[in-house]
Amino acid sequence: MRAVRGTTTLGTTLPPAAAVPAAAPGDPHAARPEGRPLVLLAYACGFTLAALFHGLDETLGVIGGVLNVAFGVYFCRHLGFAVAAARWAEHDMLAADVGLHSYTPSVAVFVGCKNEELVVDGMVTALLALDYPADRLTLVVVDDGSDDTTGARLDAWAAREPRLRVLHRPPGSGGGKSGALNDALHLVDAEIAVVFDADHEPDPTALRRLVRHFRDPVVGAVMGRCVIRNGRDSQMASTVFVDFLSGYLVNEYGRQALFELPAYGGANCAVRMSTLRGLGGWNPHTVTEDTDLTLRVLMAGQRVRYDLSAVDFEEAVVSAQRFWKQRYRWARGHQKCFRDYWRPLMRSPHLSLVEKVETTLFLLVYHVPLLSGIGLLLTVLRAFGIGDLPIVALLPLSMLLFVGPLAELSVGLLIGRVERRSAWRLLGFLPAFALSIWITTRAYVDGMLGRPYTWVKTSRSGATSTVRVDPPVVAAGAGS
Repeated sequence: MRAVRGTTTLGTTLPPAAAVPAAAPGDPHAARPEGRPLVLLAYACGFTLAALFHGLDETLGVIGGVLNVAFGVYFCRHLGFAVAAARWAEHDMLAADVGLHSYTPSVAVFVGCKNEELVVDGMVTALLALDYPADRLTLVVVDDGSDDTTGARLDAWAAREPRLRVLHRPPGSGGGKSGALNDALHLVDAEIAVVFDADHEPDPTALRRLVRHFRDPVVGAVMGRCVIRNGRDSQMASTVFVDFLSGYLVNEYGRQALFELPAYGGANCAVRMSTLRGLGGWNPHTVTEDTDLTLRVLMAGQRVRYDLSAVDFEEAVVSAQRFWKQRYRWARGHQKCFRDYWRPLMRSPHLSLVEKVETTLFLLVYHVPLLSGIGLLLTVLRAFGIGDLPIVALLPLSMLLFVGPLAELSVGLLIGRVERRSAWRLLGFLPAFALSIWITTRAYVDGMLGRPYTWVKTSRSGATSTVRVDPPVVAAGAGS
């Protein structure tokens, strides 16, 4: 087993100085200004002036026309992904297991944990069951300043299992998930880094399936498929279960099949260590380090691959409040990545025009519900006689809200071979999409105004597990 450099004990506490360092000038992780309030002001002034000089009806008509174009593009994109997945995804899921044993580079598995006592035992059990040569594998779990029994549970596991290394970050170290992963990155020597989240329980073959793609030197990162394991816990969990079927079996598969541009998803993902170090590690100044890393990998001239057979089981949020917090973080980070990277993305010599357009559409995904809200507002205004728009102008809005996403969701259910009555779960997307409109709108306004926001972990319930857990005994009072 490759040793963790500088680590001589099973549980290592990092000093406060090992927290996120200050960004030097020119550092790729230097925090970019968050707010764009002048842009919001320009939008408001532009709309007001256009309404004054051209009339409100004509101005709203132009806005409706722009929305029509955007919605039509995304409808075609949804449909293309659905057709590709319906035609080839199931075949690829059942394809022969090629190259699972002939290529075994050294791998370091990283997991960041903060107050994860409800799920940490299942996660560690699944990591220890991974099918990979022991002398080529290092397991590193970072206790990110937990104030529950997470740290004590991890130390108990490490005392029993020599394959596991535990790093303890002091409270207030900063950087969120990125900071925890970067601390682990600096202490481990391996060719490939694989990341799971604390609630994840990977299939034993997941590592082999992920790393086989790195034979190709152009591959900088690989994403696997995440499956929700607690879809019956609540109506919200059921909705997220179908959402993940669509997202991984249709959307990401479609991006791979049509453009070879899937995203590094942040968990159940692998990245070439030389690529990661060359890019300066994970960005601690973003709350969506996965999207950020995806863009930096692409602009560095390497590619991301997607393997839908590399399966990992995770826990869905079970309440609307947790859904709000999770999706707000995703929207806020995704929107910031668009503001930060769209210009260098357009100048990148490593992407074709079509690839730049698709990557831009991917970055704008968390703007689409916001645009849908504007479209709904135009519909309401038209109902009250404001905005002289013909009915035909509203049809693309209907395609976006229902037909396009519904096609992806339906194909996801078919490929996932879920039970027939699960089709009723599609109805849960009506309130979920309405909630998403409000979440993305709030995230956009907050981001443009520069309101402060830091990485917030998703709460877990620990209600279900895919593995049989036999946790070690934790000393009484540990973690208190």
